[in-house]
Amino acid sequence: MSIVVTGATGQLGRLVVEALLADPAVPASSVAAVVRDGKKAADLAERGVELRIADYDRPETLAGAFRAGDRVLLVSGSEVGRRVPQHAAVIDAAKAAGVAQLAYTGVLGGPEADFDLAAEHKETEALILASGLPYTFLRNGWYSENYTAHLGAVLAHGAVVANAGEGRIATAPRADFAAAAAAVLTGPAGEHTGRAYELSGDEAWSLAEYAAEVAARSGREVAYRNVPAAAHREILTGAGVPDSFAAVLVDVDEAIGRGSLALRTGDLARLIGRPTTPIGVTIGEALAAAE
Repeated sequence: MSIVVTGATGQLGRLVVEALLADPAVPASSVAAVVRDGKKAADLAERGVELRIADYDRPETLAGAFRAGDRVLLVSGSEVGRRVPQHAAVIDAAKAAGVAQLAYTGVLGGPEADFDLAAEHKETEALILASGLPYTFLRNGWYSENYTAHLGAVLAHGAVVANAGEGRIATAPRADFAAAAAAVLTGPAGEHTGRAYELSGDEAWSLAEYAAEVAARSGREVAYRNVPAAAHREILTGAGVPDSFAAVLVDVDEAIGRGSLALRTGDLARLIGRPTTPIGVTIGEALAAAE
């Protein structure tokens, strides 16, 4: 039996592998990383992690990705619009192998999520339920890095631009979500199966508060500019964002305005055994890294 992480060289998957390797109760030899390119995971192999080469888009490669009794984390694909067939291929392979647990990183709100980006996650959860596999749904909220990754542009323009109104967002950094996934994968057998966790930060903040925090920590003037959805979409496409993805981002902001990403259940803090990381800490780390 292995603990298997798909998408193990991605932004979230790699952090999950690191969290597993940091656990003294988890030998590296019990961790398997499913990756498309073994070269990108060479450092993991050197540390004793088993590499299993497979591609979501090539179902035949997934036949050897899983073994009977494995506990598997399906990290959702990053290609919006292609994820349902990709995830279906993983689910089919996991079922054929007879894995003991399939954990899936979905989206906050699950079936109740009311924004376009959630559609593929809803379909994937339905496929997992129909498969009959022992499952755990990790419904991740918005990552703090979705904002701090763009601090350079924010500081250059002195503005946080969005169409989210006064909506609040309960974010946490990817490392917190990765720690939760690792906890679910290493817990006692059956403890987390058949459960859905709504994962989000302990505190929900507004973009006006975010702009003020960036200003305070950077010593620069930064304001929040709330703009109409159409204007925001035009700004994004003007900055080089493909129109289809700009539409997704604008739709998410509308959902934020409705409070759809402000849900706080405490599930994330309970799984990781500590408070979630405040947005101010993540802002400070991003500013320090940019120096």
